[in-house]
Order: sequence, then C-alpha cells, then structure tokens
Amino acid sequence: MEERLIELETKISYQDHLINELNDVVVRQQQQIDQLEKQMVRFGDHLKQASGSGLARPDEEVPPPHY
Repeated sequence: MEERLIELETKISYQDHLINELNDVVVRQQQQIDQLEKQMVRFGDHLKQASGSGLARPDEEVPPPHY
C-alpha cells in the first residue's frame, strides 16, 4: 500500500511540474499574440497613411504600354 502511495505522489508531482511548464508556454504564447496584434494595428495604420500618399491603388493603375 505504501509503495502505491509513493507512486501516486510521484505521478502527481510530475504532473504538477508539467502543468507549470505548460502554463509558462501558454503565457509566452499569449504575450507573442498580444505583440503581434499590436504590430498588425501599427501596420494597418501605416497602410492607411500610405494610401493617402498619392500612389494609385493597383486597380486604378494604367496598364503598361506593352499590353
């Protein structure tokens, strides 16, 4: 009976450690997601500013003379 108890305690300890490691991974991934979302917002803002720069949109461009 004592052997079984030690085995269960060992498994629980291992699982606790694994859960903590997985939690750390999830936290890092969420930080990366947050950072990427901020970059996407900045990129979108940059594109909005660039669209007012006088450049023609691809659908408004005149085809080159060889067409």
